[in-house]
Amino acid sequence: MTLRPEGYRPRLIDNTLARRLRGFGAVEVTGPKFCGKTWTSMAQAESIIHLDDDALRQMAELDVALALEGETPHVIDEWQDVPKVWDATRRRIDETGNIRGQFILTGSSTVDKTLVSHSGAGRIATLTMRPMSLFESGESSGTISLRGLFDGQFSTKPVRTDVRDLATVICRGGWPAAIGCDDELIGEIPTQYLDALFSISAEKRGLDGRRCRRLAVSLARSLGTAVTYKTMYADTHEGNIPGGVSASYFQQELAPLISFFEQQYFIENQGGWDAPVKAKSRIRSKPKRTFADPSLPASLLGMTPKRLLSEVQVFGTLFEELCLRDVRVYCSAMGLIPDPEVRYYGDADGLEVDIIVELPDGRWGAFEVKLSDEKVPEAEKSLLRLKRKVLNNPAAQNREPSFLAVLVGKASFCRQTPSGIYVVPITELGA
Repeated sequence: MTLRPEGYRPRLIDNTLARRLRGFGAVEVTGPKFCGKTWTSMAQAESIIHLDDDALRQMAELDVALALEGETPHVIDEWQDVPKVWDATRRRIDETGNIRGQFILTGSSTVDKTLVSHSGAGRIATLTMRPMSLFESGESSGTISLRGLFDGQFSTKPVRTDVRDLATVICRGGWPAAIGCDDELIGEIPTQYLDALFSISAEKRGLDGRRCRRLAVSLARSLGTAVTYKTMYADTHEGNIPGGVSASYFQQELAPLISFFEQQYFIENQGGWDAPVKAKSRIRSKPKRTFADPSLPASLLGMTPKRLLSEVQVFGTLFEELCLRDVRVYCSAMGLIPDPEVRYYGDADGLEVDIIVELPDGRWGAFEVKLSDEKVPEAEKSLLRLKRKVLNNPAAQNREPSFLAVLVGKASFCRQTPSGIYVVPITELGA
């Protein structure tokens, strides 16, 4: 008998968590608040302790062994509130002869590594959890799987898509508590998340919550670009830029805030893909900062589904965030160690490709993201150009892409173009 909550909606990470529990003494499940870590962990657990409860946290601080007591698998929820739990868990696993599947540690923020003495390697595996993909929320059929694309599996068929539905799911987000909410409540969960992040979590870290919010708005406005620290500084200081300072000054000033966002799993870097290509142009590898869920930048920008439909450029940018979130979720669901890399490609020749997925074995595939099927020819040119660049360097012995695809919002068919490019509505993609 497990603690599986009533009404629990299965998640793609369930199978990966079960597999890691069979291979390690403990599994750490990390990710943003409200994404479902606790319920997912409880669904495979026999007991739980919540360390965000003041009384239980104080008890564990006095005697950390008490946090480990319970039937296994035992969930230690928000373990980062008592950092001693990490080393205590590792020692318990060693003392019991490395029995598998003893503990699940959930964490909504990272821990200062100086507070733990052991990495946990070989004892504690780590999983990253994100808000729900469209497949998990029941808004994608999943008939075109990411794994299948790598294996050459694809089926052509007619589909029905509605951009109004896409606007709704972007503003609502993939938060489990928001699934199925009334129309007038769309956007409530991301708003609550942001309020808690800026007014509670930031203040606990000694940061100015209002300044954090201004920086978050700056990042939302700059989605899809590698925004400079100087630009972000200007946005957070109402355009006031000090004179006679180096570029490093702006980075140093903003570093604590950016670090806080990363530690809270609020933003996630999308690095540039550096496959060797035969080109004189410099490859851009500066990371883009993306959000854990598209509803967060939508809320920061004051978007509602109705407003989003009238602002096509913003709609397209947030749609790319939606696709990026889902691709990341589907990559994690593949259960590979390490997780597949999700990057982008850009170079000084002006070639950009939105999403590159590279598996641990070196296979890779690429997605361009377009809101409408009408933009497929433009995306097709970029994908084929990338393929030529990668394969035009025989000395590098680069692999051919396993697939090249365009993720679209509005389309009438899942199809393949004469050049071999797949056209996949995001409402058909799955793990």
